[in-house]
Amino acid sequence: MSNIAASELIINPDGSIYHLNLLPEDIASTVIVVGDPDRVSAVSKYFDTIEVKKAKREFVTHTGTLKGKRITVLSTGIGTDNIDIVFNELDALVNVDFKKRQVKSTLTQLDIIRIGTSGSIQVDVPLDSFVISELAIGFDSLLHFYESDHVLNTEIAEAFVKQTEWSPKKSIPYVVKGNPALIDQLSSEQTIAGFTATNVGFYGPQSRKIRLNVQDEQLNDKLANFNHQDKKITNLEMETAGIYGLANLLGHRAISMNAIIANRPLGQFSKAPKQTVDTLIQYTLGKLV
Repeated sequence: MSNIAASELIINPDGSIYHLNLLPEDIASTVIVVGDPDRVSAVSKYFDTIEVKKAKREFVTHTGTLKGKRITVLSTGIGTDNIDIVFNELDALVNVDFKKRQVKSTLTQLDIIRIGTSGSIQVDVPLDSFVISELAIGFDSLLHFYESDHVLNTEIAEAFVKQTEWSPKKSIPYVVKGNPALIDQLSSEQTIAGFTATNVGFYGPQSRKIRLNVQDEQLNDKLANFNHQDKKITNLEMETAGIYGLANLLGHRAISMNAIIANRPLGQFSKAPKQTVDTLIQYTLGKLV
């Protein structure tokens, strides 16, 4: 077994992983990821105890216990580029021996739960509702940098490209699924089963116009009208497809919980987005413990 070079796995002088600034013992096997660093404390305030508080750049981590269950909550920042950093480093923390610089012979599986905000593109997915992403379609190119064909649903992706007349100048969309067991565990009458689109930006890539024109004026309508074997895209955000892709590749279980704070076709925005997110946090923690 070959050693991992210092340039490929960067370890800080204190033995922590490069970007996250975490030691292997700092994380639990259940990890909640949030985009906003300020949302970490919004989750951990419900913990009974907090044993770890660390931060570096946009990556803030709290680890503690709730009803006897050890949980880590970690901020990723925005976008699948950050997800690439977070997921590879989380995996290294549990599956690489830092002293030997070798992959461990026995792999450890993490449960990773995203709690994030999102915008609906369907009229019947209302403000302040909760969408669980059963599937995600990524408009970034992250998964294409890995040997990933075996975890991708090419049939849906190809149907999407055809139905939407997807521009060849853009990255080829990829489709990945969430973990069925976690989806079953966190679903209820309070949640909506969703198919989430992960965008590469907040403005133009999500068809928002302020001073710049977009390449495809009808893109959001095309997303909303896409239908493949009764699978319709429900909502837009910026991390889920990367989370599902890397989790599937690395052997972890992942699920994305989306607080719907905007309805794009109706032009509406939640009057109480923080309360909606807080309610989703409490709901998710209740299902996990």
